Amino acid sequence: MINYELKNIDPDDLEDLLIKVETSFDIAFVGDELVHIMTFGQLCEHLANKIQLEHSDDCTSQQAFYKLRDAIIATSQVDHKKTISTDFPLAALFPRHNRRSQTKKMEAHVGFKLNIMRPPHWATGILAIMLLASIVGLFFYWQIGLVGLAFSIVGLWLADKIGNELDLQTVGQVAEKMTSAHYLKSRRDMRTFNKNEIEKVLVALFSNYFDIDHGIHPETNLERSI
Repeated sequence: MINYELKNIDPDDLEDLLIKVETSFDIAFVGDELVHIMTFGQLCEHLANKIQLEHSDDCTSQQAFYKLRDAIIATSQVDHKKTISTDFPLAALFPRHNRRSQTKKMEAHVGFKLNIMRPPHWATGILAIMLLASIVGLFFYWQIGLVGLAFSIVGLWLADKIGNELDLQTVGQVAEKMTSAHYLKSRRDMRTFNKNEIEKVLVALFSNYFDIDHGIHPETNLERSI
């Protein structure tokens, strides 16, 4: 028998992920509401039953793409809908010199943060090494370690704020991220949802947050984590 289990998952990390689920579906898990949840499939079923909205069969990822496409057209120099497809490269839409300002305009148009940019990996790598070295340095020369700790923390925060490397490559990837991170806000009618999409959205959230590349089965055990 196959043992479906999320391994090396910190319960605190799962709590953070559940907050993302609450944000995406505009709900709140109260008290011990999830204490009976043992598997991923049960979590999907519980969520589908909890959302008190009318069911609709329309595709949310398609609606997210249309919303994103309209935002791009409204905030950039692309003026023809047929020009933009799901595989259209983001780098062609957002040149590096004004990428952050253009992205902010697009986010204002769709109504929520897209978080599609990051600092260069080399910068975060150096700052992370400095952070670890500073922590070790606290045990030897605490003054120098404290300065290094403050510098690396501020550096990581600043790098995150000004980084303009694209974390995604295509318009379609951004639309998929919108669907998982802001499910209801990505829909044309936020008073409806498609219950058949719940599992797909949760799989995307779990896979991206925990960097899971082998997929999640409905029988995946969550008992040790929730």
